[in-house]
Amino acid sequence: MEQVYKYFAFISYSSHDTVWGKRLQRKLENYRMPTTLCRDHGWQRKPMKPVFFAPTDIQPGELSEELKQRLTASRNLIVICSPASARSVWVGREIAFFHSLGRTKNIFFFIVDGKPHSRDKATECFNPVVEELGLPEQLGVNIHEKNYKWRVMNRERAYVQLITKLLGIEFDAIWQRHKRRMLEKAAAWLSGGIIVLMSLVGVWQMGLPFDAVISLNESTECNDKLPPLKDAVVTIALDNEVKADTIASVAERAVFVNVPSRLAGMKARVTFSCRDFMDVDTVMPISRDMALHIRRDTAVYGNVCFRLWNPRTEQTVSGCRVEIAGYKAVSDADGYVSLYIPLSEQCKLYSIRASVPLLDSVLYMPCVKSQIICVK
Repeated sequence: MEQVYKYFAFISYSSHDTVWGKRLQRKLENYRMPTTLCRDHGWQRKPMKPVFFAPTDIQPGELSEELKQRLTASRNLIVICSPASARSVWVGREIAFFHSLGRTKNIFFFIVDGKPHSRDKATECFNPVVEELGLPEQLGVNIHEKNYKWRVMNRERAYVQLITKLLGIEFDAIWQRHKRRMLEKAAAWLSGGIIVLMSLVGVWQMGLPFDAVISLNESTECNDKLPPLKDAVVTIALDNEVKADTIASVAERAVFVNVPSRLAGMKARVTFSCRDFMDVDTVMPISRDMALHIRRDTAVYGNVCFRLWNPRTEQTVSGCRVEIAGYKAVSDADGYVSLYIPLSEQCKLYSIRASVPLLDSVLYMPCVKSQIICVK
């Protein structure tokens, strides 16, 4: 008996390709198949629904149990391929998990930007997991294939290619009908009043949703010896919805798509969280370009603390003179050493000089007060 799935497909995507993901979801769920094919295959007129489109509120870490359940309940996995999704850790995890379910033949790639196997991070559109797992390339569909001189025709052809692969039918079974309907729609639009259309363009543009982009401005002193920003999460509260985006470096920007135009200029709550940085929770006016000031947590790599221990006597070592990065301290009565190093001089590890020989003269940061350094 054929397994029954809750979802026809699960769309895996980078937050930078949200528009493409939503567009593809609508295209698949609302695509009406010819009645003859529906009769032959026992389909409904719209056989490709529902399609699960994951929310963008991604948090650092492994896939959630909810996403795993959604993937397991999906017949197919559609990957929106672009340089952004190729760099996405979460897209790779979703591909790998679906592959682990034993449904590799049900993984389909929809290329919206970049080039397959370019070996260039700026243009490569396939996530590294694709090559690592040895997934078949023949399932890929590229909207930029130039079969027609009109871009919209190439894009629509790609949609139909994907649909026929998902349903396991011949391409020509629906392409000629689809193309004919496109021409009929184009003719209907041209027969409309061009003058009326032009008069509405200005009003329409004023009401268009926009993408709110938040860039990061690190206001603390730069220090190349410390780990760079990684896996930062930026959120913005819009009406009753909280959107989130992840940022892999200070140079990247958080993008929140389809913000209603009526919210422009209104104040919204914006938060930022990232390891080694101070959390930010602020309110700022919503606009197309926003800047968020962030600061490193100067205590993470600056608060040096450990305890000197003599393994031979099994006692702490007090009164020992210690020097780290040019800063001096003396262990207290309980053997504890504490000092602070300014941000500009902080490192991921420090060499320890002491008035007594040490078994290990390297201190890895960040450290805690319970950390032990043994003397010889």
